Amino acid sequence: MGKLSYGYRKLTCSKDKTICAACDITHGGLHLDETAEWKKAKSEIVSQGGVQIKQLHRDEMDKEMKQYVETNKLSYPAVISSKDGQGYDVIMDSEELGSLGGSAQQFVQRLQEKGVLSGSTPSL
Repeated sequence: MGKLSYGYRKLTCSKDKTICAACDITHGGLHLDETAEWKKAKSEIVSQGGVQIKQLHRDEMDKEMKQYVETNKLSYPAVISSKDGQGYDVIMDSEELGSLGGSAQQFVQRLQEKGVLSGSTPSL
């Protein structure tokens, strides 16, 4: 039912508004499969950052992460990192994800700018 609801909202929203910036990056909007650009980006993130990527819908998050999102008044979607069971950090919020225009490559570039990926220097 969630995909149908998303599809309806996506089709009926204005062209300048995104329903889910994360979906635009990972699936190119209404597609059910991940885009080739996102698959490549995930590979780059894993190889450069040595991180594990978990794409979670809000109903798939554990209790602690949901509490973190609520306590910090985050809007969905957001990129959140786990600190080895020692809490969470926000890497990108909903607004920042939306500013990427659905580009997986810009997502990787932003992670590099933030110093999340190895060999990258954070922007000051």
